[in-house]
Amino acid sequence: MTGARFEGRRVLVTGAGHGIGRGIAQAFARLGAIVLGVDINAAGLEETAAGSDGLATATLDVTNAGAVQAVVAEFGAVDILVHSAGGVCGQAGKPAEAVTLPEWQAILAVNLTGAFLMAQAVIPAMKAAGRGRIVTISSGAGIGVSLTGIQAYAAAKAGEIGLTRQLAHELGPFGITVNSVAPGFVRSNPTTERQWEAYGAEGQRRLVEGIATRRLGTVADIVHAVLFFASDEAGWISGQTLSVDGGK
Repeated sequence: MTGARFEGRRVLVTGAGHGIGRGIAQAFARLGAIVLGVDINAAGLEETAAGSDGLATATLDVTNAGAVQAVVAEFGAVDILVHSAGGVCGQAGKPAEAVTLPEWQAILAVNLTGAFLMAQAVIPAMKAAGRGRIVTISSGAGIGVSLTGIQAYAAAKAGEIGLTRQLAHELGPFGITVNSVAPGFVRSNPTTERQWEAYGAEGQRRLVEGIATRRLGTVADIVHAVLFFASDEAGWISGQTLSVDGGK
């Protein structure tokens, strides 16, 4: 990339209350965009917005269709949507037969249904403008298997990748690209920190040695990929999932 700038572009980032979503929202703001970062975590959003010019925040549950539509309507036409909200909803891996229906549905709701509801809300204005960028943050769990062992998370992320492909074909004629970034293991929030600690020294060593570059990812690694997909330079790339995982 040659140093993309996003002056005047209206960018909406979900999951902006911490970790990867926070890094993405702050990066767009530094590059001149008008950014709205949303999350269910109001305290985290305050930290995200602190010291970031051009970065507004709003509390939002991305599984609430009415609230999603209302927030997008108030913000105005969105040029770039990044759906980073997701995660495992505080769950831990357990045998499939022990998973309850509410546990299954909670993870699918925030990761997959949330991605659809957010896209659905911004598409009309993008169509009217004749251009737009949608980037989903999926996961290596949606391509292979989840390190967490959580079945719903692997299924939801695979579904998010499928949704990305489908929307790319539907929206391409309107000048809208849809792509996904699939991060490898990144220590970016309290959940991933707990996961890292649970591996213990030997598990951590095996994880790192299974990565070609022999290091864990960083939030910046994921941000760079998102900025590329959102840039004009990626205008002929759509329906793609980019693994940002250090090499497997």
